[in-house]
Amino acid sequence: MRLGDLVEFDLPTGGMRGMQYIQDLQEGDRVKEVYLCKKIVNAVTKNGKAYQTVTLQDKTGTVDGKVWEPDSPGIEEFEENDYIWITGDVTIFNNNNQVNIRQAKRALTGEYDPKEYVPASERTPEEMYQELLDLIDTVKAPYMQKLLAKFFREDEEFKQRFSFHSAAKSVHHGFVGGLLEHTLSVAHVCDFFSKNYPFLDRDLLMTAAICHDIGKVRELSPYPKHDYTDEGQLLGHIMIGGWMIRDAIKEIPDFPEMKANELMHCILSHHGELTFGSPKKPALSEAIALSFADNIDAKMETMREALYQGKSTSLKWQGFNRYIDSNIRRTAPEEFGEDAEKYADGEQMQMKFEE
Repeated sequence: MRLGDLVEFDLPTGGMRGMQYIQDLQEGDRVKEVYLCKKIVNAVTKNGKAYQTVTLQDKTGTVDGKVWEPDSPGIEEFEENDYIWITGDVTIFNNNNQVNIRQAKRALTGEYDPKEYVPASERTPEEMYQELLDLIDTVKAPYMQKLLAKFFREDEEFKQRFSFHSAAKSVHHGFVGGLLEHTLSVAHVCDFFSKNYPFLDRDLLMTAAICHDIGKVRELSPYPKHDYTDEGQLLGHIMIGGWMIRDAIKEIPDFPEMKANELMHCILSHHGELTFGSPKKPALSEAIALSFADNIDAKMETMREALYQGKSTSLKWQGFNRYIDSNIRRTAPEEFGEDAEKYADGEQMQMKFEE
């Protein structure tokens, strides 16, 4: 008897139902749900047995699924970017959820709502874009205003793509509206820097903050594919963004050459280190400020996505996070005081919250 033969292929048939969102899955859960199949990797165990790793996605995140019996009758044919019904069990591997898939088949139109499979910002694009325009209005230098207007006021295609694009494929802000949300956050941090360190050239810093990741609209394809483009693979968003800025500046006759070079430097150096993908290290105060603002927002969002999504309230250490370069856990609520250690177990903490 093979693993896929153990249960009948009894899957629900759409309609009104509560979805099993990926962020809410816990060890021991039985899953019967439709997910978007983002990626399929065929592999072989040490014993020479074929299996598949399937990346499953909904609007709350992704999870790895394992098909240990690809030839089982319960595993029907499906491809990447298909919506698929799966039956499986949630286990833990390397401190992350994993779904052992026992059954799988393509879902039919009407059995799923595509909006449930595209992760999106909790804020509306319209609200965030107006906030961005308000920040742009605070830039005083006419040539910087002209540059910002070329992208964010006059180019309708760019405005649409920037509003709905993600900021990354997987690390942080990897959702619809993520690029706009991240850009706003970085701009607000830079606005604070300009007030706390008044020697900074605020117009330069704010323009760089607002434009620092514009290359991502060409580096990544939009959802649902959401993968690196050929241009993105070859050049990366830093180089693409730099060229976009340089091309736009050429159309502004009164743009000072020195300020053009300083702005380009901020864009090209905003990852802070050569090892992080920047072709130059920051050499201006504004470039340093931008790189720190970009880094802090990326780190905070990484922590939020790792610790504060879903229902879990556990204080357990989550294991090494390679993006943070440390073992991480949630912060104990203030009201727990000296008793916080008692609530390291997620179930005990949930009971405490419900008291």
